[in-house]
Amino acid sequence: MAKAAVTIYHNPRCGKSRQTLARIQEAGIEPTVVLYLETPPSKAKLKEVLGLLKLGPMDVIRKKESVAKELGIGKKAYSDAALIELMVKHPILIERPIVVKGKKAVLGRPPENVDALL
Repeated sequence: MAKAAVTIYHNPRCGKSRQTLARIQEAGIEPTVVLYLETPPSKAKLKEVLGLLKLGPMDVIRKKESVAKELGIGKKAYSDAALIELMVKHPILIERPIVVKGKKAVLGRPPENVDALL
């Protein structure tokens, strides 16, 4: 049986994201690295990943980002669909890193969370 591929939605400027990537590589896995700020996920992909995480959009939004504050996220009522639209338009809002393996996903905050997939 082949091992499921591992994908990391990565921001190389983020320390937690770098630490999570290093943990994956130390486990002998070379993941597919998606630089999500350069190549944001589609709405469909983001919905799929949220389903694997078993989290809602608000659970993976970086509420302290300036764009989140400008948009009033956390203060205004946004539907899940609207939040997903905003995350696709402003990928900096997506919490990082997200690691996907097969039908499971984890948020790499803290980086040790990824161990459950490895």
